[in-house]
Amino acid sequence: MNNQNTQKSCTPRRKRGQAMVEYIIIVVIVAIAAIAIFGVFGDRLRDMVGGASIELGADRGDVDDAVGESSTDTMRDLSTD
Repeated sequence: MNNQNTQKSCTPRRKRGQAMVEYIIIVVIVAIAAIAIFGVFGDRLRDMVGGASIELGADRGDVDDAVGESSTDTMRDLSTD
C-alpha cells in the first residue's frame, strides 16, 4: 500500500511544475553564459560588427567612434551618467 500512496502523490501537475523549474534553470544558465561570453569577447565582437557595417555602407567615422572605445571605457562612461 505504501507504493500506491507514493505514486499518487506524484501528480501530472507536480511533474509539469518540476519541468517548468528545470526549464527556468536552463534558461538562467544560458543567459549567464551569454553575458560572460559577451564580457570576454565584447571588443572583438564590436570590431567584427563594425567591419560588417562598413562593408554594408555605414559611415566609417561613426563606426570608428564606436569601435575605438573599449567595452571597459563604455561601462565606465555608463557608471558616471
